[in-house]
Amino acid sequence: MSSFFHVVLVAAGGFVGSVSRYYVSQFAVKRRVSKIPWGTLFVNLTGAFLLGLLYGAHSPSSVLLLAGTGFMGAYTTFSTFMHETMSFALNKQGYLSMLYLCGSLLLGIALAYVGMQTGEGLFG
Repeated sequence: MSSFFHVVLVAAGGFVGSVSRYYVSQFAVKRRVSKIPWGTLFVNLTGAFLLGLLYGAHSPSSVLLLAGTGFMGAYTTFSTFMHETMSFALNKQGYLSMLYLCGSLLLGIALAYVGMQTGEGLFG
């Protein structure tokens, strides 16, 4: 597989992932009933699960480039997660900051593991 094809796979996945994140975030913003940024939390946690699923399924490299690097890289958002975490802390909401930070990380790790186990069970 050529390097150009690799770039095309990542770009195609990135396009779909970024558009998906935009729509999920818009949906969450319209329904916001708490201070927790549910849109970011949802995309990061579903992204962790789906990436785990891809790896657990022993997906071929082309699928990992398209769906893993491209889609998941654009769909999930570490920078927004950090911005939101720091915003809580800077607004003297340390409890929410730590809850969001620790909850996101622990749930993300757990869902990545569940995804890997699911991928192994279904496709391994």
